Amino acid sequence: MTFRITVLCENTVGSISRTMGEHGFSALIEPAVGDPLLFDTGQGLTLLHNAGRMNKDLSLVKKVAISHGHYDHAGGLKPLLEEHGAKQVFSHTDIFRPRYRVKDTGECYPIGVPVGREELEVAGATFDLSKEYRAIAPGIYLTGEVPRVTDYETGDQGLYFDCSGQERDITPDDQSLILETEKGLVLVLGCCHAGLINTLEHVANVTGRRDVYAVIGGTHLGFCGQEQLNSTITALRAWGIKKLAASHCTGFAASARLLREFPKEFQIALVGYTLEV
Repeated sequence: MTFRITVLCENTVGSISRTMGEHGFSALIEPAVGDPLLFDTGQGLTLLHNAGRMNKDLSLVKKVAISHGHYDHAGGLKPLLEEHGAKQVFSHTDIFRPRYRVKDTGECYPIGVPVGREELEVAGATFDLSKEYRAIAPGIYLTGEVPRVTDYETGDQGLYFDCSGQERDITPDDQSLILETEKGLVLVLGCCHAGLINTLEHVANVTGRRDVYAVIGGTHLGFCGQEQLNSTITALRAWGIKKLAASHCTGFAASARLLREFPKEFQIALVGYTLEV
């Protein structure tokens, strides 16, 4: 199977005129045969606009996969439904749990899915929720919940299920998308809260394959310390990934480091970035 992957929402725009950036992520997956699939929807501020600028007809999308229940990945779902009609939505069972970021000052603000399940269902969403690895279209799989097995991928320390900061949120619903291509597996990440190496090892466990050709999307390395970044880079070398197209929550400093460590493989996946594989 061959695919075209196009980044529709991202923090920064590329060379396509009059596209817009936002803190968020969305990628359109177009298989050579079959319907396109949307992975994440951004905040909802740029999805429809950028798709129009790139001549991508989202009315053809029948299935949407949401990587996890944060506003910058699921916020565009309601505008998509209102503009283009009913969609089948695949995600984790915890997607609608209340989520908060609690700052060191004690300030707390919500970061979960901004619209409730019932409201989205009224707008046309049919939810298919599972924690398990599964196929959602020919050659396209969701990782399911990713086990946390490394000792250095500790995740974002400021996320909680409550505003009092008592119940830490390690984002258990974090999932990524796997594409089976002729060049090997392609992994599309939302935020990768579970950790890039945890996710890669989980993919190897559930597929029985380690031939990952490309990784695209947010790595969350912009929100971690140097120890996690150093250990991730060391572990990443053994995978032999040919394309590492990072974006969104990777951050400028981590991106610069990845470019220095992987000069042939690294790319920035801005709005408009396209990979045909």
